[in-house]
Amino acid sequence: MKKEALRKPKSLRLNKDTPATSMTKNSIALGISTAMLMPLTSMAQTATPPATEATLPTVVVQSTAIDPNPNAEVGVPYKAKTSGDSRHTRPLAETPQTISVITKTAIDDSGQTDLKQILATQPGITLGTGENGNAFGDRYIIRGQEARSDVFVDGLRDPGMSTRESFAIEQLEISKGPNSSFAGRGTAGGAINAITKQATTDIDFTRFSLGLGTDSHVRATADANKVFTDQFALRVNALYGKEDVPDRSPSQRNRKGLALSGLWEVNPDLSLTLDYYGLRAKDDFPDLGSFLVGTVPNRVPARNVPVYAQANDFLESDTDTLTARVKYRFAPNLNLTSLTRYGTASNAYATTGASSQTRFNGATSYTTGALDGGHTGWQEVDYLAHQSNLRWDTNLFGKKNEFIFGVEYTDHKVVSGNYAVTSNGAPNCTTAAGAGSYCFTDANGNPVADLANLSGRTYSRLGPVQDWHVKTFSLSAMDTIDLTDKFTAFGGLRADNFDLKLLRFSGPTAGNYGYNDTLVNGHFGLSYKINPMGMVYASYATAQDINGGEADAGTSSGYGGAVLYRGSIAGAKPETSQNVEVGTKWNLFDDKALLTAAIFQTKKTDVMEGADYDAIGTFNTGSNRVRGIEFGLTGNLTDKLTVQAGAAFMKSRVLKSANPINVGNPLSNFADRSASVQAKYQFTNAFSFGGIARYESSRCGGQPDTGAGFNTQGQCLQPVPSFTVYDLFGSYRINKKADLRLNILNVTDKDYYTAVYRSGAFLYKGDGRAIRLTLNYEM
Repeated sequence: MKKEALRKPKSLRLNKDTPATSMTKNSIALGISTAMLMPLTSMAQTATPPATEATLPTVVVQSTAIDPNPNAEVGVPYKAKTSGDSRHTRPLAETPQTISVITKTAIDDSGQTDLKQILATQPGITLGTGENGNAFGDRYIIRGQEARSDVFVDGLRDPGMSTRESFAIEQLEISKGPNSSFAGRGTAGGAINAITKQATTDIDFTRFSLGLGTDSHVRATADANKVFTDQFALRVNALYGKEDVPDRSPSQRNRKGLALSGLWEVNPDLSLTLDYYGLRAKDDFPDLGSFLVGTVPNRVPARNVPVYAQANDFLESDTDTLTARVKYRFAPNLNLTSLTRYGTASNAYATTGASSQTRFNGATSYTTGALDGGHTGWQEVDYLAHQSNLRWDTNLFGKKNEFIFGVEYTDHKVVSGNYAVTSNGAPNCTTAAGAGSYCFTDANGNPVADLANLSGRTYSRLGPVQDWHVKTFSLSAMDTIDLTDKFTAFGGLRADNFDLKLLRFSGPTAGNYGYNDTLVNGHFGLSYKINPMGMVYASYATAQDINGGEADAGTSSGYGGAVLYRGSIAGAKPETSQNVEVGTKWNLFDDKALLTAAIFQTKKTDVMEGADYDAIGTFNTGSNRVRGIEFGLTGNLTDKLTVQAGAAFMKSRVLKSANPINVGNPLSNFADRSASVQAKYQFTNAFSFGGIARYESSRCGGQPDTGAGFNTQGQCLQPVPSFTVYDLFGSYRINKKADLRLNILNVTDKDYYTAVYRSGAFLYKGDGRAIRLTLNYEM
């Protein structure tokens, strides 16, 4: 059926949507009711008067909010029906892979805004530290594998490694397990795909939100879609946000953003969309949290650590992207989707770390927190990407096939360097060797005055250290085929030909390094439909990482940087991940809830191991494995109760290493168990309330490629305690245009920690209690 047949006439197109719980008698309902009653009225006028008067039932029309997200399950705010990636041709409930989706409504209810905060609540995902010299943007770990470079926007890789915000996101999709047939190089543990808000010709709306709260929290957003004609629409999203980090003032977050989307439906077969996205993110006094004190087995987080960031410390991220997409229908069964993006990002940081040290004031020694020498970096990112996918639905040999043929070209360039650090303040303590140092406390344990200016630190930008540049050309083919009315097979193959160049300008690794290769990866899935509600499936998928594939790591071989040998970067096979998964998915309660369960194993071989931050390492000497089971439940359990819940139980193990002491250790910053539940109950038509509980088991820090650090007695050297955190939220509808939402984050004000650096010097601290009240208004 053509789109015009489904589109509402302009005169009947809704200019605003009303909440699902409101009961209205609008003009449309009145017209329908009148038409239904007219025959009865006529009969009453012509028939013999009845002996008794009949009472007609009251006609009540309940209007449901129109969700502009085309992938949403109608009337189920937490459940997405389909993926925003057009290469997934079947609904999520029929896709033989674990894909967790977080909708805009779930994000709004949670009260979280940065992508890092949102993803941290998802089972199977943990956060990593910036790792000293590689602190650009956010760092995610999916099922034990690095994913900081595996973030995508509308299916295209986003190489900026920047701070990411949710104001322009319609839904977040987290694909679990190796994913190179979809995403190309990397994606050893999975991929994160942000589906952005797009203009639509279906409805006009204008929505404003203003949030105020503790810790000087201010957040204002606007989301407006204007239909100018049946063929053209424009959507605008804007953001202004500012807050102190809860319980960590003067650390502060600042966010400003603008997203524009214009849609032109040229004719029923051709549409053009042009998008702009811009974000300015800045953290003043960026807080590195705490650090570990004591010795194993009594190594614990230091308590009551003040914010030791220095006055001139900063973390900045500026992003600008322009995306053009074309959708063209050659025939009812042949459709082309094409995306082209050009983007730039400018990221920079200058931060101060600290650790527990023995220091001296004269002849007196004492234990205190002491500042380190600082950590800095800057990078300029420039990239061009194009992706075209042709979908062909056809019957071959009596079987239904859904083919996807893809071509992709990317050109990613990252130039990076550091800042010179100058400390002008007078040292207030000394090391054992008599060198000046900066300490939090004096010999009597009293905190020092004016801690933010203790070191008097200033920064000046230096020239570039390296130029990282990779070009990739990719071809892919996928097919979903119905073998019988019960069995469906899904398969895909992708080839990526890349050309990597790494130019180092200074230091012991100065030189021009580069190589090229072709990576071939695939996946296969087989599903069996038990009944219309549920299916079981088995799948196999591969992924590959390349030597030097992390743009922020340079030649820090222990963190994904290039391993050099005899002055060359080549000579290594790609690291290969293989995933086997068996699972089941069930649509329950008239498709209003989705229940999933999967058991999986991911094995990574030919791992390149680094000795430290230098380029010295070994080629293809490592291997590791993750086994686990994951559960998920999303949707409406009753007419009033909505949930999004999940749990992951995993075990990781280093199987091979150039250093035998690593064998048997788990992966670093890996939580064996994680779970979260977000639930909302519609108590009345106007009032709803809910809460979030999330749990992560303890983790152990270490170098990513060699696993977590343990001593010979099997004790973790850099432990992170387990934690459980609770949030509460509630919403009250004032009228059909306005509602209020209250969020209380970290209700118990628990001290908890999300990741640790391998020396224990950085121990990232989760946000303290925060209270936020948001007014949402619709014009």
